[in-house]
Amino acid sequence: MTDHLVWIAVGAGACVAIAVVAAVWMLTHRRAPRIASPEEAADAAERALAGFDTQGAVVGTDGTGALAIDRGGRVAVMTRAGKGIAVREVAWTALRSTAAGILIDTGERRPGQVLVSGVDALDVRRLAPADLRRLVPEPRRA
Repeated sequence: MTDHLVWIAVGAGACVAIAVVAAVWMLTHRRAPRIASPEEAADAAERALAGFDTQGAVVGTDGTGALAIDRGGRVAVMTRAGKGIAVREVAWTALRSTAAGILIDTGERRPGQVLVSGVDALDVRRLAPADLRRLVPEPRRA
């Protein structure tokens, strides 16, 4: 091989290496998809949970978490799982209000704790059935 062909081969190899590194970076650093709307969250909850009849749903401001409540007082929490939406039914007592939003502990390794950012207790109260008192146990006093 002549000197010119060696340099062309080195340049082509470098271009291929850069393209591979760029492709790997794009695949590992792509932005996670969002839960687009309360309607999308409600639809996912109704498909995943038997007999779930959504009364209201809310999506966090960052789109990574959502919450739906059905007419019977059941609570569903949702997160993105790849291209789909992972849905878990949780008890009312799993919901906690924080400064960042509503934090839900699913009690499972995956999805674990889900933050529905930008949502407060008043937003959840608006979604809940009118007879919420019967659904949430009173705290025990020591």
